[in-house]
Amino acid sequence: MKRRNAWLGVILLALLLGAGGRALWLWLDRPIERVSIRGEWEYVSADYLRTQLAPLVVDATWLSADLGELRDRALQVGWLNEVRITREWPNALVFELIEQQPVARWNDDFLLNPEGEPFAFAPLNPPSGLPDLAGPGGSSEEVLTYYHRLKRHFEQLSLDLTQLRLEPRGAWRLQLNEGAWVLLGRRQHEVRLARLSASWQRELNSLSEQIRYIDLRYPNGVAVAWHGESEFAVQDE
Repeated sequence: MKRRNAWLGVILLALLLGAGGRALWLWLDRPIERVSIRGEWEYVSADYLRTQLAPLVVDATWLSADLGELRDRALQVGWLNEVRITREWPNALVFELIEQQPVARWNDDFLLNPEGEPFAFAPLNPPSGLPDLAGPGGSSEEVLTYYHRLKRHFEQLSLDLTQLRLEPRGAWRLQLNEGAWVLLGRRQHEVRLARLSASWQRELNSLSEQIRYIDLRYPNGVAVAWHGESEFAVQDE
């Protein structure tokens, strides 16, 4: 009899603890009433971030909220590069946010971060003064890497590389000082760039404002199209 009563006592205690734990959980798992955002931002504002993040916690409760899922959804906000979320007693979530650092424009509707990863900038306006890059889907890292390489080359000529394009067939073209275009083609880039540097230092520098584009795709020499002249085409072999 004593053993039976002991087991009944254990069962009753377990039920009481279970019921108490359930009641405690329900009491703690209240609707989220406050979302705090922390971080230092240069390009986005706190109001913008609140507007983007508020819909993510609608109908969410403090204990049941899946912070991993919330983080993944928050990272879909274009300007966010990293998100950390913690719970804050009694009914708040804290979002620690690190914004993307744009280094270039990409295919008109996107920006690139330093790793060459594209992200959408709308509804915000893109920063001014960024180089304008473009290429087929999946080529953003390649184009950004080549941009940095070419930028160092043209800085030696006191030229600013303002646009770089990778065409679907693999040919490259670029713009200098927001003016003349350079048709670089698909191959022999080092030889062609050396030829351009020599021609620029010798004579083209003084005529830069009159140049429409420079075609480097000839086997030898450099072809120049001037403003007001008709276009010509060269097959890149």
